[in-house]
Amino acid sequence: MSRTLVLTAIGNDRPGLVEEISTVLTNHEGNWLDSSMARLAGKFAGVLTVEVPDAQEAALLAALSALASLRVSAEPALGTAADPGYSRRLSFSLVGHDRIGIVREVSQIFARHQVNVDKLNTWTSTAPMSSEILFHAAADLRAGDTLDADALKADLERVSSDLIVDIDLDEQIG
Repeated sequence: MSRTLVLTAIGNDRPGLVEEISTVLTNHEGNWLDSSMARLAGKFAGVLTVEVPDAQEAALLAALSALASLRVSAEPALGTAADPGYSRRLSFSLVGHDRIGIVREVSQIFARHQVNVDKLNTWTSTAPMSSEILFHAAADLRAGDTLDADALKADLERVSSDLIVDIDLDEQIG
């Protein structure tokens, strides 16, 4: 038998951190399944899903916690099957002048419409002509069959004009 775990890792970024995690995992017969990793403000931050034999789990967790350069925590996975109640897939993007509260305002709309955020990437850049800071967001979303897409778009358009941002929302077919 094996167990699926979700690991989170954070530490000062430097070459070799992914190799350290993968070596410990391999040494304990673990299988690297999915991951998302990034360098943020000089830190390495990663989330990964691994499968490990039950007999190796305790040793794997001990070895990961012994890594001096990373703080690694583990949680049991809740399952890998897709949630049948959230079969609609949407993609979302936003670009606008950076200011406090953009993510909160958009995420409140998603929550109100029972839209789940599967993946969210945000970043800032400098506007080419004005040198102002622009905020960018891109998200993969899931929603239930009962989602009123027109109402969601209307709410997003209202916040778009309030925030002075460009927002795109597209439903993925298939």
